[in-house]
Amino acid sequence: MMKKYFTYILLLGFPLFGSQSRVAGQSGYQQSWKLLEHENELLAFDADIQLSESEKILDQKLFQLRKQLLTDTEKQKISLFNSSFNEIKPLIESSKLFSVIQEMPKGGLLHTHSGGVTDIKWLITAARKYKECYVYDHEDHDQFIFGQLAFFEKGKVPEGFVSLDQKLVSNPDFEKKLQELLTLKRDRLCNYTDYWIEFEKRFKRISLLLPYRPFFKEYYLKGFQDLVKDKVQHVEIRFIFDELYDFQHGKYPLKTSITDLQDVLKEVHKTDPRFSLQLIYSSFKFFDPQNIDKQLDIAFKLKKEFPDMISGFDLVADEAAGNSIYSFRESWTKLDGLAKKYGVEMPLFLHAGESNSVFNKNVLDLALLNNQRIGHGLNVIYFPKTMELIKKQDKLVEVSPVSNQILGYVSDMRNHPARVLLSNGVQCSINSDDPSVYGYEGLSYDFWVAFVYWELDVKALKKLVFNSVNYSSLNENKKREAVAYLNRQWDDFIRKTNRELN
Repeated sequence: MMKKYFTYILLLGFPLFGSQSRVAGQSGYQQSWKLLEHENELLAFDADIQLSESEKILDQKLFQLRKQLLTDTEKQKISLFNSSFNEIKPLIESSKLFSVIQEMPKGGLLHTHSGGVTDIKWLITAARKYKECYVYDHEDHDQFIFGQLAFFEKGKVPEGFVSLDQKLVSNPDFEKKLQELLTLKRDRLCNYTDYWIEFEKRFKRISLLLPYRPFFKEYYLKGFQDLVKDKVQHVEIRFIFDELYDFQHGKYPLKTSITDLQDVLKEVHKTDPRFSLQLIYSSFKFFDPQNIDKQLDIAFKLKKEFPDMISGFDLVADEAAGNSIYSFRESWTKLDGLAKKYGVEMPLFLHAGESNSVFNKNVLDLALLNNQRIGHGLNVIYFPKTMELIKKQDKLVEVSPVSNQILGYVSDMRNHPARVLLSNGVQCSINSDDPSVYGYEGLSYDFWVAFVYWELDVKALKKLVFNSVNYSSLNENKKREAVAYLNRQWDDFIRKTNRELN
């Protein structure tokens, strides 16, 4: 009998003990797993955010909206993750989630460009009202390209240009063609297009339109009104300065752009007194260092005269074709001397890392310069030490998800490099870059894309929104006022949205 008992223990007892051991081990495994999960969360960019109960409730509601959206697209066999922005734009606009994000206060738009802020359809309609507006309708040549718009005095119209209004009257279908020429779309992710060449053509087609002073003011008034409508309270424009002109006085000094924009702001303030604007003086990467030295001197002069309007300096253009940031190293060493000469500081807000290549090393300069914010920074993740320094130095990366896809840097938006930056604690903001060129206005589309594809939550949204004011160029007093206003707007949004989503 005893022998049978020991046999029973051997056959059944040991497995029982082994099971208990596994349970104990599993408990330890679970604890380690939870600890590791928590440690990863503490490294994220939004680890300092604590949500209120109301925000937690909204978080669950938005999670369900996103879940329902994914379910619906799957049922309809819509390939959400393998589609371009332009393919899913109608889906975005029809979604409940988009209407919520439209009502969300966005804080600041820190990365956009002159010439890329106003609705293209409006631009064509507004331009044709001017009898002195013409469109080039011949084949491209070295001076003008098909669809290029410009203002000319009667009797001084170059060959190949025809009245825009008359062209549209005689050929109504040309308006749709002109919209296509002024808008850059990525219709299929697998299609090959040299997007930068096409991108630059869009800007060339309006380059002679915007300096016309009457149109300049009308254009930016519409652009700012669009931003206010989309719940943006502050904007910083990478601004290419050009001499404004009209046919009564000829050309005006460079600073006229600033004084005219100040007048436009006064008009905006009649309906939204909180809206604010700053300009980042921008030049081009394809210039040589001597030219950049001259541009820096002009920028310092304007900042001395308009310290609240000029916030800093940048270089723009295709990084694969332009000079490296390092090639201007002697220009950067002159910044301290220029600051002493003019009595103002000139922070840098350089475009860097708008590339998929590890051979593009522009981001290396950013940790060594007084560069407060980074335009795009897509390939920062390939340089771990630089990413660590950017995080340590508390520098912000200005992320523009829709732009990055349309220009061919990202296809499946789930794989956007910003997700790596955010999870590693690098601070970011959401931006639209050149929305009018991409066929939309405001910031809501970019926030929708980030929320859906990057699996964000309310905590992440809140941090991104407040980053856009906390890392803005506003002085400390104005920044405190802007943050206080944003807090009120955010709390109102939470209450209102929770009520509407019941």
